[in-house]
Amino acid sequence: MNHISYDCTSLSRHPYWRSFRCKSPLITLLLLSVLLSGNGCVSPKSIVYFQGEAETGSAVRMPEAYTPLIKTGDVLSIQVSSLNAEAATFFNPYTPMLVANGRTVQPSNTSGLPEMSGYLVSPDGEIELPLIGSIKVSGLTISQTKEQVRDKLKTYLKEPTVNIRNLNFRISVLGEVVRPSLFTVPNDQITLIEAISLAGDATIYGRRDNILVVREENGQKTFSRLDITKRNLFRSPYYYLHPNDIVYVEPGKVRVSTANQFYQVIPAILSALSLVAIIVTRR
Repeated sequence: MNHISYDCTSLSRHPYWRSFRCKSPLITLLLLSVLLSGNGCVSPKSIVYFQGEAETGSAVRMPEAYTPLIKTGDVLSIQVSSLNAEAATFFNPYTPMLVANGRTVQPSNTSGLPEMSGYLVSPDGEIELPLIGSIKVSGLTISQTKEQVRDKLKTYLKEPTVNIRNLNFRISVLGEVVRPSLFTVPNDQITLIEAISLAGDATIYGRRDNILVVREENGQKTFSRLDITKRNLFRSPYYYLHPNDIVYVEPGKVRVSTANQFYQVIPAILSALSLVAIIVTRR
């Protein structure tokens, strides 16, 4: 049971309120009952994650991990290093993307969009690197692209190393979460649970049994409902998120009921306060 609490310390010290509270107990009780009428109940079972068998060591078979492929329109952050650091800077024309406190996933900047400092994959599926020229990357994984770039760099650098991130791997988390936002995923994978964690978890009012994942596949939007209170979540093909997925945590009945009661209670509170003012001014 969720209880709404009100801090009336400053109001209780007011002489008019003390007089009204003592001489009008019936109206006082009426006002308090109106203020407290927005209580709602949330079942503990509806907010507990991964419910299932109680036995220790029980297992759930996971789907194959998702590995995204580079496509046209993606923006790749490519950072090159070698034994000759000065020579390697020639291949780093863009500012490296920072990851705060070692986190592998971070929210976008204040503009609402991630920084796009990198190599744009052309409509032909190619990127243009200094000295090296065009490289076909569309349809490759990040690991495959790393190997291809590193092999070409060996002509110019001694023992080069390459770090590549797809800046277009973004997900949106909306609805009943603590921090709804657009997030950029610097590595190749993110799960539904990780995405919700980035958003600060679902609020107490969020429906964990009916989370919507919106995905674009083959030019169409697909919609899937997931229940993260059950362990079979880990079997879902939507457990691993894809670039540009939208995660929506639906508000529960308690949230809707509380919002409706709030707007119903406000007129009653105003009426009660008006009555208080009338009584006080007549004394």
